[in-house]
Amino acid sequence: MNRLSDILDQMTVILNDLKDVMDAEQKQLSVGHVNGSTLQRITEEKSSLLATLDYLEQQRRSAQKAQHSANDDVADRWQIITQKTQHLRNLNQHNGWLLEGQIERNQQALDVLKPHQEPTLYGANGQTASAHRGGKKISI
Repeated sequence: MNRLSDILDQMTVILNDLKDVMDAEQKQLSVGHVNGSTLQRITEEKSSLLATLDYLEQQRRSAQKAQHSANDDVADRWQIITQKTQHLRNLNQHNGWLLEGQIERNQQALDVLKPHQEPTLYGANGQTASAHRGGKKISI
């Protein structure tokens, strides 16, 4: 196998791994309560895979320039990579919509809770805040 074929095979493996990570991201974003640390781990893993994919893309371009002619094997592999990339693009867009929905629901929950927020329970002097509302302080 030549260098270009090896690079394309590596890209396919990374794209498969990226799909698994993005499926996990979608699952995390689809549940009612998002686990922040899990989502952060997923995001870091996704970033790492994308960086590896970018590196392999640079290697592919260099190898393709050196090879000058593309045989059918390389063309088939490139077609698979193109299809996987398009699918992952769509999945990533869908996950973005799910994330926007989570953010909107969180904001709505905060908007509902905000009017019911209690004022500070204790004042600067250590007394309850209600003691300062029109009542007289009596010392014994």
